[in-house]
Amino acid sequence: METVFSGESAVKMVDIHKTFGTIHANKGVSLEIKKGEILSLLGENGSGKTTLMNMLSGIYFPDSGSIFVDGKPVRIRSPKDAHELKIGMIHQHFKLVDVFTAAENVKLGIKTPLRSVKNAIKDICDRYHFAVDPDKKVYEMSVSEKQTLEIVKALYRGADILILDEPTAVLTPQETEALFTVIRHMKADGKSVVIITHKLNEVLAVSDRVAILRKGEYIGDIETAKADAQTLSDLMVGRSVSLDIDRPLVEEKTVRLRIDHLSVKDNMGVLRLDDVSFTAYTGEILGIAGIAGSGQKELLEAIAGLIPTAPESSMIYIDPKTGKEENLKKYDAEQIRALGISLAFVPEDRLGMGLVGNMNIPDNMLLRSYKEGKFGFVDQKKPLDLAKHVVSELGVVTPSLNTPIRKLSGGNVQKVLVGRELASSPSLLMAAYAVRGLDINTSHAIYRLMNERKCTGGAVIYVGEDLDVLLELCDRILVLCGGKVSGIVDGRTAKKEEVGLMMTGASADGGKNVH
Repeated sequence: METVFSGESAVKMVDIHKTFGTIHANKGVSLEIKKGEILSLLGENGSGKTTLMNMLSGIYFPDSGSIFVDGKPVRIRSPKDAHELKIGMIHQHFKLVDVFTAAENVKLGIKTPLRSVKNAIKDICDRYHFAVDPDKKVYEMSVSEKQTLEIVKALYRGADILILDEPTAVLTPQETEALFTVIRHMKADGKSVVIITHKLNEVLAVSDRVAILRKGEYIGDIETAKADAQTLSDLMVGRSVSLDIDRPLVEEKTVRLRIDHLSVKDNMGVLRLDDVSFTAYTGEILGIAGIAGSGQKELLEAIAGLIPTAPESSMIYIDPKTGKEENLKKYDAEQIRALGISLAFVPEDRLGMGLVGNMNIPDNMLLRSYKEGKFGFVDQKKPLDLAKHVVSELGVVTPSLNTPIRKLSGGNVQKVLVGRELASSPSLLMAAYAVRGLDINTSHAIYRLMNERKCTGGAVIYVGEDLDVLLELCDRILVLCGGKVSGIVDGRTAKKEEVGLMMTGASADGGKNVH
């Protein structure tokens, strides 16, 4: 596949190279963005998608190559240069001031009266069918509202080329469709929109053309109308891959965890979990769905003994070795882990939960087993063997096993963290955002490992961001909305729209209660 530049180009990037130390993030990439089109930029984890767009938006500067905007050569050395060229990028992590209103965030850095800014926001909202309250504080907004504000901010600054990095990662199906409607309105107005994503169904739903990167190199582009999910995934990976997620049926199930009336308050006294009750069984994967900040993190941390719970809360764990019921409220995090309960949590700061950046992979494996040594000596063979296994099984890209974790990419750090937790074969595995930002191959490897745990007598609780994956992988799905349980549905029969409504608290029947 080769790039063919049209006469209606908004942007041309020609022979772009970018290296970080010994890593060649972009190797001679040439890409065209056409005027009035929606372009999806696809590629596996580490393929160079975000790096390429960061150069277009002024965050990075290419080592070599040329960039043309409206047919003229340009040098983009900063986001200010990009804004002057009418290029705006909406990042995964929003660049907003929480204590400011929507209008105040839009006005930042611009000497314009606030009243004029509010009027401009109203005009933009009317034109593109947005819904933004200019007087609403950012900390009061949902994730969807914050994202909308970021887009309005870019449009206010005159952006004709908008780059959206993983824009639907934490949106409900309804919010995703609303975003796509806005994107189509922007296209109709002559704007060019680039979407960096890994969700193939959304690529097919909204884009006009798809460009594929693989290992930092440009593979080519294809009109969306002529593509399907299998074709795109094969182009991304470079070989044929299966897109099906297995969901084996385990006939014999026993209760492993029983949660009753679980409530949790944060350090500020705000109620994060409100009277949550459910049961987790062996031989199943229980999915947890919800808009970001609905209590998913607090739920897993409470079970793992990391945060305190309300006096009336009950967390009963049935020990598979003795059959004895253990009240987890009596134990601290270390004692709970000793019972066989493991938490693999992948936060936005991947080095903030259980890994030490300056230590290498075997030493980070040792963090889970250093107390198992005898006579004061540490067994270093087991963590070394485990490190080799994780690197091989999940395809961790590292110069060597002795490379400090902090020098690896975010996705590879994540593989080390998740691989370590899965390798411990816990009787209750809790995984949160385990495939966040990972490519198809690695994601499916982690799904396979979770299914193995489920089929060998373990119980799995999985918090995920991709509702399509939850519906394919999980036996049951518990839906959280504002810290409360909206309902528990059967993963095999539930509809995506039904779960999406439950996530927003708008479901008519509150969901079918499947214990």
